[in-house]
Amino acid sequence: MKAATDHPVQELIAARWSPYSFAARAVAAEDLRSLFEAARWAPSSYNEQPWRYIVARQEQTADFQRLLSCLIDLNQVWAKAAPVLALGIARLRFSHNEQPNRAAIHDLGLANGYLVLEATARGLAVHQMIGILPDKAREIYEIPEGYEPMVGLAIGYTGDPQALPEELAKRDLLRRPRKPLRDFVFDGKWGSISDFVR
Repeated sequence: MKAATDHPVQELIAARWSPYSFAARAVAAEDLRSLFEAARWAPSSYNEQPWRYIVARQEQTADFQRLLSCLIDLNQVWAKAAPVLALGIARLRFSHNEQPNRAAIHDLGLANGYLVLEATARGLAVHQMIGILPDKAREIYEIPEGYEPMVGLAIGYTGDPQALPEELAKRDLLRRPRKPLRDFVFDGKWGSISDFVR
């Protein structure tokens, strides 16, 4: 479902979609390598690259179930159909001086953004989820202190929304609403709409 943008953007941005429905079709290892290669090349503060990922594919049944169990129940309902699940984790301190890295979560998000656009270019879809169980993930995967599980990712090919429970199917079929530029692009002072977006 291509986005109806108010202004021209690159095709990949308009085509990006976060489905709840995933097809029962495996993702090739070469595609997965390219997704994480794209994440690798995201910019980051001091080139820290604070992102880490834990990945499980459906064919790794036990590993997949472990990662699925780190999602909240509502997300497990639909994410269990995705051929690939991942956890995005941020290192919260700089490695060169161990000072807090205020950009760590931002930089993980940017790496995810690169991953998502690479997926879109390959005909894949990614649904990111803040609905995870960080403490459970930390325990299961022995994630060390100073690293924070932040987000889940379901990766695969878009499926048929009608296979979902009714409420999720409705969500999957909705047009993606977006705030207009005037709601978030300011100049001069907070809330003053920038003159180029009026």
